[in-house]
Amino acid sequence: METNYKYLRIQGRNPVINTLTGKGIFSLCMELVRDHVMEQEDEELYLEIDKWFSNNLPWPEPCMNQERVVCYFKTENDNEMLKWIKPTLWLLGKYNIPYYLVYTNTPGEIVYEDKYQIVARVDDIVIQPVPESWSKEQKDNQ
Repeated sequence: METNYKYLRIQGRNPVINTLTGKGIFSLCMELVRDHVMEQEDEELYLEIDKWFSNNLPWPEPCMNQERVVCYFKTENDNEMLKWIKPTLWLLGKYNIPYYLVYTNTPGEIVYEDKYQIVARVDDIVIQPVPESWSKEQKDNQ
């Protein structure tokens, strides 16, 4: 199995309507700020982190336009970003916000790229029925 992934997405559990993908890390944290959930010191920490990302990662046009896209960090440049991401993950944990680290080499069609991130178009989502479990088949045969 491949262990050297090119891209990382940090996302929450609940999907957003336009992509059916979990909200990204910045949306998760900004909701905590907007809803006045964070303690003042934590809010100040997050806003400083957000400022660094705003100054160093351009906001891609497809994201501004709320197109069906998702953002991924490039893992090749993650050392510099990790010092800013780790406290953000700590904040999510402190406020009991579940999140997932999604690693991939195949994010879909890349429609934007810079030094730190890519933006990939979301393919059409096909929801398939869950197949019958092999254990149910075994039970039915007994």
